[in-house]
Order: sequence, then structure tokens, then C-alpha cells
Amino acid sequence: MASLILLLGDQLNTKISSLRCCNKSTDLILMCEVVQECTYVKHHKKKIALIFSAMRHFVAELNENGFKTIYVKLNDPENTGKLSSELIRITRLNNIDSILVTEPSEYRVLQELKSLKINIQVNILDDDRFYASHEEFTHWAKDKTRLRMENFYRLMRSKHKVLMNETKPEGGKWNYDKQNRNFPKHLKNIPDPVQFIPDEITKPVLTLVENQFHDHFGDLYPFTFATTRKQALKVLNDFIKHRLAHFGEYQDAMLQNQPYMYHSVISFYLNIGLLLPKEVINKIESAYTKGNIPINSAEGFIRQILGWREYVRGIYWLNMPDYAKKNYFKAQRKLPGFFWSSETKLNCLHQCINQSREYAYAHHIQRLMVLGNFTLLTGINPDEVNEWYMIVYADAFEWVELPNVSGMILYADGGYLASKPYSAGGAYINKMSNYCESCHYDVKQKSGPDACPFNYLYWNFLHTHRKKLGNNQRLAMVYSTLSKMSADKIKQIRLDSKNYLSTLN
Repeated sequence: MASLILLLGDQLNTKISSLRCCNKSTDLILMCEVVQECTYVKHHKKKIALIFSAMRHFVAELNENGFKTIYVKLNDPENTGKLSSELIRITRLNNIDSILVTEPSEYRVLQELKSLKINIQVNILDDDRFYASHEEFTHWAKDKTRLRMENFYRLMRSKHKVLMNETKPEGGKWNYDKQNRNFPKHLKNIPDPVQFIPDEITKPVLTLVENQFHDHFGDLYPFTFATTRKQALKVLNDFIKHRLAHFGEYQDAMLQNQPYMYHSVISFYLNIGLLLPKEVINKIESAYTKGNIPINSAEGFIRQILGWREYVRGIYWLNMPDYAKKNYFKAQRKLPGFFWSSETKLNCLHQCINQSREYAYAHHIQRLMVLGNFTLLTGINPDEVNEWYMIVYADAFEWVELPNVSGMILYADGGYLASKPYSAGGAYINKMSNYCESCHYDVKQKSGPDACPFNYLYWNFLHTHRKKLGNNQRLAMVYSTLSKMSADKIKQIRLDSKNYLSTLN
């Protein structure tokens, strides 16, 4: 009896659960490049190229290790362009008794597989690359009205004995966020991540993407991503050696012409399987134990993976498909055109959008406190914001993108994920970046045509949504400040906001 093992584009690791069940002598492995997965949103050119190139490298690795594979390229004349129809087509061409697949990371793909019209058994296995299973997260979330990441993170740390000193957290604290908000005013020569020259497998992929997806967002060249596990490990090891020590204190900082700062830039590789979360955390913890990095950098980075990444995955699967429909503030504004062109006088937005176009990457504070903050304060429809984030970032898969955008950025779930909206005026951006130095607007002005729009949009947002946010304890101080503002000042805030928002229509 032969099984057909379907490998998806974000399952590129030999330790994936479906491959562990493979019988090399009888089973076939199927990988498909399908236009449907490239166009359900018009993904960044670099993202498509990364996944296709990594898939082609991975199938070559499988062939070298004695697996029997079928690889369907995008331009194969027999390619039907859809995952489900390709699965049916290949199954009918071969003597297949069952289909085996590790659970897809996205609800949309899982539903497609579950509705597959085929007369053989389709077995969907757990994706055990993660620390927490769906069942474990559901059990933790049971009877909780609000699910706080910090509590889940502490549970994961304790259970898996990560950065723990017996039953207490290493260093005596669970997190070191207060040490992680510095701005490197005089810092220069930040080491870049390792970059790679496209090889003979990648070059045809770039030509394919250039021809087939020329109207998609983003710059395809230069293409410097890792496309193999060996390369991804090199990126990780280089980060640990050259940038991790400063990651903690500067993880929230933003500098013009410094897209990566001290960040790892491994989310691409974690999310498609070239790296595994547990091996990454083990390496980080080992570097800390050896005294190579400070506790705030080790803990801050581990929290992103063991805490936040696991948490948002749990939120996603616990609440889909309804989570995608959340719109707590009933935001309806269309996404401004400059989110594609970057033609805006707001330098912070201009910088972050340009960077996203060029690199298919921005770090978490750029995504949250510049781009996301603006979409929150201006009331952009969550559907449009989610689509934009899915399109422009190479590490964006719905399981991680949707909770981050709808829950963290837009507060569209009404506080189910985040304890307060992550909104801020221009002062925060000025504190954590050098963007304001080159901006058309004056960040120190609070009102009028030359004032930074973030300044009055912030207070306008709080004023507009006072009924929904006024009782939030984490906003008590800012609402106290708002209450002390004169009627004339509120009127000016409203007028400035109205004038600016009218330019977005």
C-alpha cells in the first residue's frame, strides 16, 4: 500500500510529522507550486520567490536522501493551479491508497483539504513543531474571559524549563522589558544579517516570479534570503554571535537606512520550517548560559518565540473562523494609497513602507507602533489592514498575521488578546527613532497644519472611543489627561483630525 504525503510550502523540514511516517520504499511525496496560493492575496514578489526556491531546494534534499518525490512547478502545463485539484490529479495518476499531511498552518487551507472530493482516506497529523498543542492551549484558555500572553508565557517557561532556576525564573524576573527600550543615538556599523547570492536553483525561480507576478507589490531584486536549512542555520548562528547581545536593549529602536537593527531576521525561516523553534531557543539559552549574552537579550528573544509566537497560534486556532470578522471599533476607512506608493509627508510611514517594499520585512515596532498605530488611529477597515500585512511581509502567514493585526494592532477583538490598544502620539516615535528629524511635520507641535498628525489623531481616537475604552484601567491616566483638556483644545483636536482624515479619502 502506498501513501501520498503532501508537503506544504511552510513544512520544509525532515522532522515534520508527515515525513516521519514516510515509508521510503512505497510512499510518494508531493509538493506543488500553485497559482492559487500566490494570488488569494497578491503576495510580495520576494515572498513567492523565497517559498518556491526553498521548496525546490528541499525537494532536491529529499531526493538525495532516498525519498520518492513528485514536484509540480508553477509553469508545468498539467498544473491545474489549485492545491486540491493537484492533489486529486496526482492521486489518480498513481496507485495511492491514502493521503497523509501535517495540519496546514492556515484555516483556509485546512478547510480546503477537509472538503476534498476524493474516495481515499485523508489523514491530517498534528503539527508538533510547536511547544503547545491545540488541546493544551484550549485547556489553558478554558473559562478565561481574557487571555494574557504573559501568563501563558510563564506557563511555557515553567513547563519546558526554559531560562529557569529550579522553580524560579533565571535572574529573578520573568521579563526585562524595562531594559529593552533604549535608542542607539550614537550607534553606527550595526552588523547586517548574513545574505546569500542566488544559486542555480533560485535563479529560474526569480525569472518565473518576475514574469508571472510582475504586477505584485515589492522589489524582487536584490534577492538575498536563505533558501536552505544550512543557510538558515548560518543566519541564526551569525545573529547569536554578532547581534543578539544588543537585541534586548535596542529591540524597539528604529533608524533610517537600518532595516534590521539587532533583530534576528529568522521569522521567514521559522515560519516555513527551515528552522525549528526548539532548536532556536536551545541555542539562545546555551549562549546565555555560556555568558555570551545578557539576560535581557536572552529573555526578550525567547519571549518572542516561546511566548508570543506560541500564544498567537493558540489564539488563531481557538477562534477561527470568527476571529477574522472582528471589528470592535467598526472601522470602515479604506487603506490610503500611499501604503503602496509610500508617497506621504509622514517620514516614519514613508521609511517603513519603503523598507517593506524593498525587503519584505519590518521589525515588530515598525509594524506595531508606526504602520499599525496609524491604521488604528485613522480607523482603517481591519480587512484592508490584514490584507496589506499579508501581502507585504515575507514571513506573513494568516495564523501569525491575523492575531497580530486584528488583536494587537487594531484591537478589533475588543481586548480579547491585548489589554489595551497600542496607540501613541508622535512623541513615542520620536523617542524610539530618528524618523522625526527628517519629517515634513513638526513632532513638537500639537495642533495646526504643521503639527505631526499622530499627535492630534491619538487624542481624537481616545475621544471618539471613550465609551468603549474609558473604563480600561491601563488607560486611566491618559483619560484623566483628556478630561482636563479645555473644550477649545478638544475642538481643535477634532478639527485637525477631520482635516487630515479628509485627505485620506
